[in-house]
Amino acid sequence: MNIVQNSGTIHRYFVIGKNMSLNFSRTLLFLTAIYGVLFLFSAIAPVSRAVWLAEIIPALGILALVYWASTKLRFSSTAYILMFVWLSLHTIGAKYTFADVPFAWFNELIGSSRNNFDRVAHFSIGFYAYPIAEYLIRKQLCKPLIASLFGLFSIMSIAAGYEIIEWWYASIAGGDEGIAFLGSQGDIWDAQKDMLCDTLGAMTALCLLWFRPKSNIPYSEV
Repeated sequence: MNIVQNSGTIHRYFVIGKNMSLNFSRTLLFLTAIYGVLFLFSAIAPVSRAVWLAEIIPALGILALVYWASTKLRFSSTAYILMFVWLSLHTIGAKYTFADVPFAWFNELIGSSRNNFDRVAHFSIGFYAYPIAEYLIRKQLCKPLIASLFGLFSIMSIAAGYEIIEWWYASIAGGDEGIAFLGSQGDIWDAQKDMLCDTLGAMTALCLLWFRPKSNIPYSEV
């Protein structure tokens, strides 16, 4: 068993075990099976078929990207789980539209009259900073600190880009469809708050990467 020590302030080790590769492959397949059921649920009688298509296409694109990346590197189980959190939440949002997802219990918990499901989903987008940093570290492309910063800034850039796409689509679609896709719920600072949630999610995910005493992350054989 090989051990790769992180530099800087990351006081931990990556524990490398080639015999764990099969387990991670099963993790990906298991999560995909669960997502398949959720996808079918989402596809049946969505609130708006047009909005569903606009929302589900990016999710399927990310799923394809996850599988493509997995041919280059088998990620840790933690990375796969974090990636599927957003896929699941986004697919639920596609069915109901994000403003109308049944989420009253959470809104009551935080004392908000606004449906904050979209904020939670944006927070989960930030979780992708974990696999981005993990990839760079395990491929030994840069030091852990640089990998973490790259993961954080990547999420921030993606968040800003997606807000531009939302604005563009809402302007073209117009009417109720455009409003439903935008999901701002009358908040003039919605885009800025969404990007903040993305960033906070990335910081949370990177904390998991930095402060776990040991990670059972197999080294890439590619």
